[in-house]
Amino acid sequence: MSLLYGGVSVFLANSVTKADRDPFDETPTEYGLSFEDVEFTTRHSDITLKGWLIPTTEDAPTIIFVHGLGSTRAGDNAVGLATRLWAAGFNTLLFDLRGHGTSGDGKVSGGYFEQYDLKGAYDFLVGRGAPSERIGVIGFSMGAATSVLGVSSESGIRALVVDSPFANASDLIAQEVARKTPVPKWLVPLFGPGTKFATDVLHGIKLGDLDPESAVAVIDYPILLIHGMEDTRIPVEQGIRVHAASHQNSSLWLVPGTDHVDAFLNFPDEYTERVIAYFRGRLGVQ
Repeated sequence: MSLLYGGVSVFLANSVTKADRDPFDETPTEYGLSFEDVEFTTRHSDITLKGWLIPTTEDAPTIIFVHGLGSTRAGDNAVGLATRLWAAGFNTLLFDLRGHGTSGDGKVSGGYFEQYDLKGAYDFLVGRGAPSERIGVIGFSMGAATSVLGVSSESGIRALVVDSPFANASDLIAQEVARKTPVPKWLVPLFGPGTKFATDVLHGIKLGDLDPESAVAVIDYPILLIHGMEDTRIPVEQGIRVHAASHQNSSLWLVPGTDHVDAFLNFPDEYTERVIAYFRGRLGVQ
């Protein structure tokens, strides 16, 4: 019985450390934007990450986009939103996380390792002369959790928007395993301790540290949090918990009739207005 338990735990641990590589939904060219193909390495590693830098002016603030699990730099209408930010006077950097898009291979970890990809993007921008205090981040789904983890330990980043974050990975592990494997959701919790152990030993991922709800409390400025009220992937209660733990002046937009990361799709103008107003307030664009 113990051998069976261990085998299933290893299977579950392996199942949540991989993602499909999907093609790009669209590119900046389709929006008539000039852009630069860029590449850089993740912090503390030699994994090559690839992306698009869409510039306005050299002294403009820059917003880093962080996509979700199984997505790409162009996923979830990111290019459409970047186009609107560009028109409002922001540079944008859209890149593929490790193991996604055209970036190098790396273990998918729900944000545990991906936070260093975000920090690599930040290092890249600072290395090109971008003022560190004028760099902001917007993250989606797993990318939202990644962004909270990364920003909480990188004091140079001074603005953060998170769309549909999870509060704690342990709360969602059963749902993700059920989505990606034949194992029924009700059975997964029985293998929770073994899965956590196997994930740590085999992949170096400490699931207990994937805790945006705790990490966000370290961020010493207000953030903007967005979550669809009909989210079937990451329940809205998860986003509410992250907001409750954040800076007291943080803003929360609960979007009615909206599923997972569909707020921009459903309400593009209001989404744009809220995000631009926040970044202008934090980063000084007039």
